[in-house]
Order: sequence, then C-alpha cells, then structure tokens
Amino acid sequence: MDKFTLPDGLGLRQATASDQPFLASLFHSTREAFYLSGQDKDYIHHLIDQQFDLQTEAYGEQSPDAMTFIVDKSGTPIGRLVLDFGKKIAHIVDLSFIPKARAKGYGKAVIQAVQHIAQKQRLPVGLSVEHQNSRARKLYLSLGFAPYENSISHAFMLWYPVLG
Repeated sequence: MDKFTLPDGLGLRQATASDQPFLASLFHSTREAFYLSGQDKDYIHHLIDQQFDLQTEAYGEQSPDAMTFIVDKSGTPIGRLVLDFGKKIAHIVDLSFIPKARAKGYGKAVIQAVQHIAQKQRLPVGLSVEHQNSRARKLYLSLGFAPYENSISHAFMLWYPVLG
C-alpha cells in the first residue's frame, strides 16, 4: 500500500525511516502529563524516549507483521496508525494524533477506512481502549465495536463485518 486517500484531505501512507522524528514527537505529545510532575524536563524527555523505544519493541514482538502508517492531512503528518492485518483479524494496534488534530473526526475516518477494507476481506476489526478513555470508547461503540474482553486497564473491542 503506497498511499490511501480518505475524505477531507486525509491520507494514509506507509511510514519510512525518515518519519522517525515525527513518530517520536507524536509519542511525546501523548505523554504531556509527565511534564506536569515537576521533574527535570530533560529527565522527563529521556524517560519518554525510553518508553517510545520500549513501545516500538513491544509492538514488534506482539505484532511482528504490523505495519505503521502515517496519517496526513493535505500532505502534512498528523498521526500514526499501527495496523496488523492478519488472516483472522484486522487489529488496530495503535492510532494516535498530534494535539491540534485530535477531536476533529480524523480517527473516525481512519477506523472507518480500516472497517471498509476488513469488510471486503470479511475480517473482524479489533482494538484496545483504556477503561478511563470514555471518549474513545464512545466513538468505538458508535462505529459498531462491542466489548469482547477486559483486562485491568483496557477493554478489547471487536467489530464484525456484515456477511451476506
């Protein structure tokens, strides 16, 4: 998949090595609360860098066939989709956006694109959501996802294609 065009000037393209600085910056933007701890900013920055490396490694171990895509808006990177499109399930491993691109419907558009492709392949789509993230959970429910399995911190949700 070279480039996949979505509504409203959104696009998906496979991430390359040159996207690494953007991906690291995006990860940092999802950890802004760490800077509120009062700790030294360099220490926090280093800690978040380590978390990013550990997350990248964990995703590689847990979903070795997953692909990382850059979500762009009119050619400018605004997010990341990590997608493991297997033989039995399309697993959205991670979907995140830069702060100014959040709560604008971009996540919904990306998930609907994944659902569209999965529908053609007759595959369910799965994703995890933190229990405390009620906004994301509400979005997933509105897109037809249903809770499937719970852990201490997350719910794994599934969407099933309409067969017929």
